[in-house]
Amino acid sequence: MTEIAKSKRSARKKVFIVDDHPLLRQGLALMINRENDLMVCAEAEEAQAVMKAIAADKPDILIVDISLNGPDGLDLLKNIRALYPDLPVLILSMHDESIYAERALRARANGYIMKQEATEKVLVAVRRILGGEIYLSDRMASKLLHQYISGASTDLDSQLSALSDRELEVFRLIGEGRGTRQIAEKLHLSIKTVETYQAHIKDKLSLRSGRELVQHAIQSKLR
Repeated sequence: MTEIAKSKRSARKKVFIVDDHPLLRQGLALMINRENDLMVCAEAEEAQAVMKAIAADKPDILIVDISLNGPDGLDLLKNIRALYPDLPVLILSMHDESIYAERALRARANGYIMKQEATEKVLVAVRRILGGEIYLSDRMASKLLHQYISGASTDLDSQLSALSDRELEVFRLIGEGRGTRQIAEKLHLSIKTVETYQAHIKDKLSLRSGRELVQHAIQSKLR
């Protein structure tokens, strides 16, 4: 590699992709590495590997999915903020932005983008965040601004706003048809802990039984 090539490579901003879907990671990496100003420096599929990799690879920005094996993306974000308060993080997720985007911003994400968006929007989001901006879709930014001006609640779903981030994750997994044991294994929790979360969810949503909880979770369409 020539000195000029080395210089150009070192000038590119380093992106760390955290997603549990290998094909999505590969697609993002191919797209990002084609850019003259960006490069992928690391990839991970679960939260446990991320903190050491940040220290080793020193990325300029992270792209993090909400749904990961073990602790989810919001939990990971909170851990990152404890050690790296200024490290830019873009949340990339399949989940409805009207439910999750505000939670991500409250956890100090620098942006939120849905996977259904055109892939080039990811590059737009990354560059805006690296430039010091917050990135949201036009639709989400408009809704949050309208609610701020009108003085309305900034959480777009008044029912689900009562749930903690972990309770919302359990609720979403119930809606995917997962049983208590499956949820415990995915989130690396005990069955008793998951049952406690389920009890809290039923109480907060005024649901009388496990069957009502499952029906409500499926109807919520958080998948």
